[in-house]
Amino acid sequence: MAKTHEITVERRNDEGKGASRRLRRAGFVPAIVYGGDLKPVSIQISHNTVWHASQNEWFYSSILDLNLGGEVQKVLLRDMQRHPFKQLVLHLDFQRINENEAIRLRVPLHFKNQEVSPAGKASGVVITHELNEVEIACLPKDLPEYIEIDLAELKVGDIIHLSELKLPGGVEIPELRLGKEHDHAVVIAQEVREEAEPAPAAEGEGAAAPAAPAKKDEKK
Repeated sequence: MAKTHEITVERRNDEGKGASRRLRRAGFVPAIVYGGDLKPVSIQISHNTVWHASQNEWFYSSILDLNLGGEVQKVLLRDMQRHPFKQLVLHLDFQRINENEAIRLRVPLHFKNQEVSPAGKASGVVITHELNEVEIACLPKDLPEYIEIDLAELKVGDIIHLSELKLPGGVEIPELRLGKEHDHAVVIAQEVREEAEPAPAAEGEGAAAPAAPAKKDEKK
């Protein structure tokens, strides 16, 4: 199960674009918490807190504990708006979770032992990670922070598909219910063959013939 991470937030009373601009100038990020049996609540979070949290995988794929004046609500990050070119977070959306209801969330894939695998040791082999994250469904208590893929036995020519991933108990990949065509490749170990370079043309071959000199008009 993924660890939970607590983030301290404050209630926000002023709303609207003007209020949000003032809030950002003061070093806070406007946000909203919605879902469950409670009404949506407008909150604000220190930008430094948000920025540091946003540098970690867990911020996007873990259950977060929002501490609002001592009242803790379990939520998932559902949307984050960033400034187009500045290192600023503009707005956050959090969704409350129900411990008894399954959730769907994209979690990162972690690859290990690639370097020691037969494919990793072979020369002229390219190992590509076709996917770096995957959407899973599970109860909140079963939510992993990531899915680990052990590549120790990966050989040249191997392809690892979604259906071959070892998932924790209670976790499934909803896309696999849609049919075999949705069993996407996750890792491919492919030998790269160098194409033979074309032989250099012999001297004089392929060169354009010199143009014939133009004939002068003869006087009659």
